Amino acid sequence: MLNRTQKRPRGRPSSKTVILDAAAAVVSEVGANHLTLDAVAERAGVSKGGLLYNYPTKEALLHAMVERFIQECVERRETLAEELGGDARGNLKALLLSRGESTETERKTAHGMLAAVAENPRMLDPAREAQGEVMNILRNAKDPLAATVAWLAVEGLAFLDLIDLCPFSEEERKQILARALELADL
Repeated sequence: MLNRTQKRPRGRPSSKTVILDAAAAVVSEVGANHLTLDAVAERAGVSKGGLLYNYPTKEALLHAMVERFIQECVERRETLAEELGGDARGNLKALLLSRGESTETERKTAHGMLAAVAENPRMLDPAREAQGEVMNILRNAKDPLAATVAWLAVEGLAFLDLIDLCPFSEEERKQILARALELADL
């Protein structure tokens, strides 16, 4: 996982990046339970040996996918926070927006990895680490309780998306997110 001071190299992507992109595409199409190393190697255009050099097991590949997904979410939140002023209010709004406005690709990838995480809860360790930062953002809000309620509402929407049970239209989702952002301003 990249630390916050490292930047992704420009130019040709690394073989690890190509493999992780291919794995994410396969997972979004067939789910983590049906992910095979052969399918990932073929999609990535690498030999199976090349894939195994980077990720010796399916579990190692899935773990790397979860780490990258979490890191991308954190980076997106941090970028938004900087755009919103980088203060406690901006950090909270960035937290809510980054979870409330996830892309379809992010939702599909998260949904595809759900089965793998359910089978191996250790794969959630990167998410558990990221929760510490989330808790700091909530505690530093002007009204920590209102911030927590707003965050829980947005997380609830994300969870319903994850398990394909979200009953809300896109317009209703936007209204819920807008109300959560209002709570963040209390």
